[in-house]
Amino acid sequence: MTSKDISFIIPVFNRPEEVKELLESFTNLNGIKDFEVVIVEDGSTISSNEVVDEYKEHLNLSYFFKFNTGPGDSRNYGMQRARGEYFIILDSDCILPPQYLTKALNSLNQHYVDCFGGPDAAHASFSNLQKAINFAMTSFVTTGGIRGNKKSVDRFQPRSFNMGISKIAFEATQGFGRIHPGEDPDLSIRLTKLGFKTKLIPEAYVFHKRRISWKKFYQQVHKFGLVRPILNTWHPETKKITYWFPSLFCLGLIVAILSFIFGYALPLIGYGCYFFLCFVLAWLDSKSIEVAIFAIIAVIIQFFGYGYGFIKSTFKLGFSGKNAEQLFPKLFFS
Repeated sequence: MTSKDISFIIPVFNRPEEVKELLESFTNLNGIKDFEVVIVEDGSTISSNEVVDEYKEHLNLSYFFKFNTGPGDSRNYGMQRARGEYFIILDSDCILPPQYLTKALNSLNQHYVDCFGGPDAAHASFSNLQKAINFAMTSFVTTGGIRGNKKSVDRFQPRSFNMGISKIAFEATQGFGRIHPGEDPDLSIRLTKLGFKTKLIPEAYVFHKRRISWKKFYQQVHKFGLVRPILNTWHPETKKITYWFPSLFCLGLIVAILSFIFGYALPLIGYGCYFFLCFVLAWLDSKSIEVAIFAIIAVIIQFFGYGYGFIKSTFKLGFSGKNAEQLFPKLFFS
């Protein structure tokens, strides 16, 4: 496989500044320029057309505008029109390091799979808030450890901010479903059921900017928590006890605080040690006290947002007698 076989698929909604940063990073990919880049404007009111025109002389670019139907359907739309035999799907808020495509192709040529995922990292230029949230989303001591790591490279569930899929696998699965978020693990599970292999390529990482505030971060992880029980219902063979950890963590913290009020401090000391560990790891990674403090806030928001969403969704699905789309219509695009 060569770079000529690759089509990058990027859905975008009202983010021309992000598209510019991402396209600029494409021009710096170790001298490789013969891949295709497909931009799918998902009903935006702020167009990226001028930005795309600026880079058409430097990149093999295709640009499409469609009505707003969500990121999953927009990725499908792009893959249906792409010329490559292997698609790499990125979020518009990503930036590629120069070695990205070389590392991905080397890994695929050594051990081919029809679907791969790559990790995300924080660029030095990111804000302290972005770096702290990146720590919470990727660290092995947070829910980042549930997403997959080097020990699970051959059974990794890729995420659509940095995901490769062959044209053959896309056609066999018909791509992403209507749920969002959660469309990427759903696709990964369906690929596995059909016998396609997936893997993590640790060296094929992206800088994931995450355009986010504390409020948006809570909303995001809360949706992640809502979605997981839905996926467990659709694919019961994928259920894991680890998906309960954020909920149990939150319940345990509440118990620890109550115990402290009544004079029993040991459980809360245990939580304090955990948060201190998060502080130290974030500080060592970022070399910033502010990022380390923000990281503790991010971890708490992450666990409570995900944990509350997971419990709420589990009980509603289990006892309401309604299906997921009836219970959570905002998680589904029509």
